[in-house]
Amino acid sequence: MKELTSIENVENLIRENGMVFFYFSTEDCGICSSLLPKLDKMLESYPKVESFHISIDKMPAASGKFSVFTVPTIIVYVDGREAIREARFISMDVLEEKLSKYYFLFFEEST
Repeated sequence: MKELTSIENVENLIRENGMVFFYFSTEDCGICSSLLPKLDKMLESYPKVESFHISIDKMPAASGKFSVFTVPTIIVYVDGREAIREARFISMDVLEEKLSKYYFLFFEEST
């Protein structure tokens, strides 16, 4: 997962990509650190999804801009609109079910 450091980059990615996955965390969040490799592994099954990590410590403005009140938070944009938001207690099964639904719908319809 690539790390982002500017709000402008985030906004451009949302505009320019069909499906974008953002993972918000802080450096002192143990759950965030342990969840990241699981997310990377899951995202291997979704190669067309652009995925990015945003550290609230390094980009504090992102928490206000994207209404991130707790970490970890995952936000997925599809066609420029927020489609999935999971925060704090994230079930990998529920997240993958939602992601696969949008992935199939978006990429099947766009082909």
